[in-house]
Amino acid sequence: MTTALWLKAFHVIFMVAWFAGIFYLPRLFVNHAETKSKEISEQLKGMEKRLLYFITPFAILTVGLGTVLIYYYGLTWFRQATWLHIKLTLVILLLAYHGYCFHLVKIFQQDRNTRSGKFYRIFNEIPVIALFVIIILAYVKPIF
Repeated sequence: MTTALWLKAFHVIFMVAWFAGIFYLPRLFVNHAETKSKEISEQLKGMEKRLLYFITPFAILTVGLGTVLIYYYGLTWFRQATWLHIKLTLVILLLAYHGYCFHLVKIFQQDRNTRSGKFYRIFNEIPVIALFVIIILAYVKPIF
């Protein structure tokens, strides 16, 4: 059981690091979409790209350790854990969100953004809602 606890601890540590970045990146997009300054725009381009590349390994480690935990607990447990299937669906959607952030960074790099700061404020709420649901699923493990 000690092994599972260490795996869970590092899974959560990497998840927190990933989410810290995935919460902050869209805030940079808000600032970028609303700035009129070329100098600030150039600075934000660098910040966005560096942050996205910095947090991507945390996403990979989160998913990797989660996969190891599923393997550790076994197929029978996996089949019975309906809450986990919902959680995994949300994680897949978050990975798509993360991938879309690469697209957005590229759009900003090319000065082709057409969306408003309001769009990015709303976009920023997606991982917040997902995190609430994922935490509830992982810790409460509701029965469906």
